[in-house]
Amino acid sequence: MAGDALRIDKLLWHLRLSKSRSLAQALIAEGHVRLNGIRVEKPSVEAKAGDSITLPRGEGALAIRLLSIPQRRGPATEAQACYDEI
Repeated sequence: MAGDALRIDKLLWHLRLSKSRSLAQALIAEGHVRLNGIRVEKPSVEAKAGDSITLPRGEGALAIRLLSIPQRRGPATEAQACYDEI
């Protein structure tokens, strides 16, 4: 996965913003995820460094800017180093 883009469902799972890929796919299918302000309709859409992602979190929403693409689903500290909250 040492590329410069990653499927958004896999990215949400790697960044620990979703507990599983299937839950990330369900969020996307329901229309709750936005990439650069545009609703994501398919889990196969690729995200790259510099993109902004918005998804529901509790009663509100979480907006992040992707700094780098994670190599794997590692520890939370490793995942948090790949994005900034905006």
